[in-house]
Amino acid sequence: MPPRDAKAERLKQIGALNPYPERVRAPWFQAGGFFDARDLVQVKYEMLRQVSHAGATKTEAAALFGLSRPAFYQAEAALARAGLAGLLPRPRGPKGAHKLTPEVMAFIDQHRAGDGQLHARALARRIETQLGVVVHPRSIERAVARPKKR
Repeated sequence: MPPRDAKAERLKQIGALNPYPERVRAPWFQAGGFFDARDLVQVKYEMLRQVSHAGATKTEAAALFGLSRPAFYQAEAALARAGLAGLLPRPRGPKGAHKLTPEVMAFIDQHRAGDGQLHARALARRIETQLGVVVHPRSIERAVARPKKR
């Protein structure tokens, strides 16, 4: 069994493990030590530095670090928007209960107050037929269990 690589495990856990470290051709990453081609945040940062400080073109830098030009532009925008923290991976997908608008929540509250026995599945069907919004019953259950904002 190969030895445990704690750094690679942690990078994978936070979503910063470079899936293609072998594509990084920058010589300082080949030598090992401080520069680690598996660390996607470090690779992106060094790619951006290559353009801003070494004078490489964006296309050359992207190729040297094994990333695409769109990835370069995304990293550049993220760094400009949020600094180094912008290069950290962010969770994918919706960031909240985007279908549970105030209108939908009012509908849920109104129907729960009138009929305490109405289950989330039945509420989801009513929301879809009356409001035209498809909401998963589990989303309704979580929203109802959430403490109300004052």
